[in-house]
Parts: sequence; C-alpha cells; structure tokens
Amino acid sequence: MGARALPAIIRPYRPDDEADVLAVWNAGLVADPINAATWRAKVLLDPNFLPEGCLVAEVAGAARGFLLSITRQVPFYGDGLQPEQAWITAFGVHPDWQGRGLGSALLDAALERLRGLGCKVVTISPYVPNYFTPGVDVNAYRRAVEFLSRRGFEVVSRPLSMRAELTGFRVPEAIAETAERLRREGIEIRLSQPSDILPVLAFIKRHFSWDWYREASEVFRDLFTADPRHVGMLVAVQGDEVLGYAQHRGERFGPFGVDPARRGQGIGRVLLAETLLEMLKKGYHAAWFLWTSDDAARLYATCGFREVRRFAVLRREL
Repeated sequence: MGARALPAIIRPYRPDDEADVLAVWNAGLVADPINAATWRAKVLLDPNFLPEGCLVAEVAGAARGFLLSITRQVPFYGDGLQPEQAWITAFGVHPDWQGRGLGSALLDAALERLRGLGCKVVTISPYVPNYFTPGVDVNAYRRAVEFLSRRGFEVVSRPLSMRAELTGFRVPEAIAETAERLRREGIEIRLSQPSDILPVLAFIKRHFSWDWYREASEVFRDLFTADPRHVGMLVAVQGDEVLGYAQHRGERFGPFGVDPARRGQGIGRVLLAETLLEMLKKGYHAAWFLWTSDDAARLYATCGFREVRRFAVLRREL
C-alpha cells in the first residue's frame, strides 16, 4: 500500500510564514529568486496586501505552497479601485510537494474568494505597481502555463523582456541622421529640466497609463528634489509641445513613449539612442526592461537590444 497522503490546510498568510514561503518561492520559482527584503517591500508593505489574499498550503506544520492574489484596497490614481479586477502575482509549490494537489487546492480557494468579493476577471500577473514579472515565463515555467490553461486561463499576450550591452555603444549613424533632420524641423530632444514636470506629466496622462505617470513622477522627484545620480529623463519638444519622453532608473530603461499622432518620424528612435548614451555616460554598461511587445522589440533591436525572456499573460473570467 502507498503512504497515506497528509492533509493540507489552506489558510491565510501569517507573520511567522515568511521563512517557509520564501523557501517555497526560491525552490519552485527558480528563475525569479527573492530575499526577505524584497518580499517585505513588494508584498507585506503594499497597501493592497491582505493576509487572506496570500493563501498558504500548510502540510505537517509548514508552508509547502502559496498563492498571492491582489485586489485594490486603495485607488490607483485615475484607475480607481478597479473592483471587478484581481491579479495573481506569485504562485508556487515546493518541488518536493508537487503532484499532490496543493496547487489545485490553492487555486480553487483563491478563485472562490475572488468571486465572493465580486471580482469578474483575474489576470496573471501585470498588477501595478508591485508586479514581479509581466506574466509566467514560458520557458522556465512551462508546466505552470499548461496547468493554468487546463484550469480555464487563456493566454492574452506574450510580452518579452530585453537587454542591451552598452559597452562601446554609439548612436547608430542612421539614427544620428534622423536626429539632425528632426533638429532642422524644430524638434528638440534634450535632457529634462524642472519646467518640464507639469507638461510631461500632462502628456503622459493624455496618452499613456497611470503607472507610467507614477514612474515619471518618481524620476522627476529624484532628479529635482533628491538624488539625481541614478535616474534620467530626455524629452522631445517642438516649441511648447511635448512630443515624447524617455527615462531610466539605474540600468532599467523606460518607460518611454511618443505622441501617437507623431509616430513614424523617428522621434522614438532618437529618444531611445540618446537615453542609452546618457546611461553609458553615467557608467552603466547594460540596459534592460521587463516588458514590451514584438512590434516594439523591432525598434529596440536597432540599438542592440535582444530578447532574454518571454512571458505569457493569462486571464480568466470568474
């Protein structure tokens, strides 16, 4: 006879679970290890975190799996509370305990709870501001994608992350020529200054997301009120009109964007290349970002970016 399976208790997260949950995370999510400081900063100190949203599968007195789901408890800028939306941002079972139904039990309990809250859709995992990855890494966690697909989740997009080496970077000749043409047309691409704060934030509010607004605000805060050494922003302007912007924080490039009505003129290519050059001047020898589309990846490739990870964003109606 086989050994009798030990019963699992699915319960909310408790303060003394931290070490066990991190052990599960780092054993099961091997492409995305974290430490306690990251867990506390991005999970426990998130104002949207609720212990009942972080379900733990306890067996024999220890956490063997967990599922972190988020619903907004505080409004996110103009997006508000998004009461019908929920996110699953992390989900794992320790490899030694996989295949025993813990993942299914955690997912069932999480979905039941979210339905009870009135949520209509759950997405894995582009929750802002504290997502870990855009979705599920299709190479590192292929079995997880298959599991979720069997449970009714649909892949709705396949974003990629990219990286570029900056050692020896030079603005490509074709982009330098585009920059000169733009100058002749009265389009200036330059480092941001304090007078850009209001027009750039208004530009982002019109054309892009509230998360981009948040990130730009934080870069402006560091640039002009705190420590500017590790951040930067370039803007594209024509007279008093903002046409686009690009930013970085350390080696992380972006977000950056161009007015949809002015795309196709080369403004984005120049913003990209000039921002990378400014990063190199600060001593950064690589640039990376977590999330873009295949269409945008072709632009990034002109400055040496290459794909390093591919994700599946999954969604399910409740």
